[in-house]
Amino acid sequence: MAEGNAKADLKTRVAWLYYVEGMTQDEVAQRVGLTRARVLRILAHARNDGTVQIRVTTKLTRCIELERNLETVWGLERAIVVPAPDDAASLYRIVGRELGAYLSEAVEPNMSVGLGWGQTLASGLPAIEPRDPAGLNVISLLGGLTRVSDVNPSEFAWRVADRLSAECYLMAAPVFAPDAETRASLMRHPGIAEVFQRARSLDMAVISLGDLAPHSILSRYQLLTADETASLEQAGAVGDILCHFVNAEGAVLNHPVNSRVLSIDLDRLRMARRIVIASGGWNKVTIMLAAMRALNPAVVITDETVAKRLCQA
Repeated sequence: MAEGNAKADLKTRVAWLYYVEGMTQDEVAQRVGLTRARVLRILAHARNDGTVQIRVTTKLTRCIELERNLETVWGLERAIVVPAPDDAASLYRIVGRELGAYLSEAVEPNMSVGLGWGQTLASGLPAIEPRDPAGLNVISLLGGLTRVSDVNPSEFAWRVADRLSAECYLMAAPVFAPDAETRASLMRHPGIAEVFQRARSLDMAVISLGDLAPHSILSRYQLLTADETASLEQAGAVGDILCHFVNAEGAVLNHPVNSRVLSIDLDRLRMARRIVIASGGWNKVTIMLAAMRALNPAVVITDETVAKRLCQA
């Protein structure tokens, strides 16, 4: 424990000297008695784990205009639009950081916060400022993966809860049951039933959206077979909301895959006092439109490519 505290103190001191006091890396290395290479590694780690958070506090004019347009067209409480990055692969991290910053200011004592899953949400974790709001409950809105992953819904929920010193409620079941009968049996488990009951009175629900692209999380972790994915596409699926597959209008499809999913249904999700959607990228345009129609969110965090299409719709 003492060794862990010493390492944390060293990291904080290095970051403070460099970012706050404005020392050069060589000066920091000399002050703390480390090599410059070691200081570089510490600074990089401090950026990655959220010890240091750097934000540009002004926005591009076009993004501000898109935010206001989105709020008007869709009746949003708030829209946050980020520029389309040069490297499209980094977009989920950028949107995630904005989500983390938003949650840091929006979470209050005695709130009940439901969480979805995905790379975007997981990327926002370092940007959530550690706090201790009294009476906060965090609820995972869907089952977990059987393989450990940084995007596992259960792991994400408890990591957020740990960062906010909150009580955490997990759905202790796989996100997809092998069949509808097994799902029905699992739904009778008292712990799972409690999670579904708590989802009826959420102050905030925070979700991202999935698509059916070959590189999607569902494909990467083989949660669905190729035949199931093809069948969903033929049935009109444009993506998923909490692993419920919907068509372009946001209606949940009558499909065997949807009969196996253990996650909060959209009717319960819509009961949340504030729904926050964080998702971006050209491949998410269609599912984003579907989710807007289905959920009537209060807050949307996305990029300018998606924002333009939403405004046009």
